[in-house]
Amino acid sequence: MNHRSGKKHFNRTSAHRLAFQRNLAVAIIKHGQVKTTLAKAKWIRSFLEPLITKSATQTLHVRRYLIQKLRDKDAVNKLLSDLGPRYQKRPGGYVRVLKSGFRTGDAAPMAYITFVE
Repeated sequence: MNHRSGKKHFNRTSAHRLAFQRNLAVAIIKHGQVKTTLAKAKWIRSFLEPLITKSATQTLHVRRYLIQKLRDKDAVNKLLSDLGPRYQKRPGGYVRVLKSGFRTGDAAPMAYITFVE
């Protein structure tokens, strides 16, 4: 039975899903916006926003935690130097999901995921 299984699986194994989650979050941090499916954009938001909240305090513990979660030092440096101080006074809601129509191949709903200014 599939009752109360509280996460999306996206037809991937848990290791593939974790790697996919890290890669998508790093791409959003590095490039500022990414176009993906609507379900993936809504899913990655719950992973990315706590990392931005944590990056508001710049300690060694936070740096090591972010490196553990993202496995990319360039993305961690950008989080701690740019995004953390920018959203320090904002109480959440750092990421915006904008719908952008449907994909031509399979008509999947697409969306842009960007940072709020």
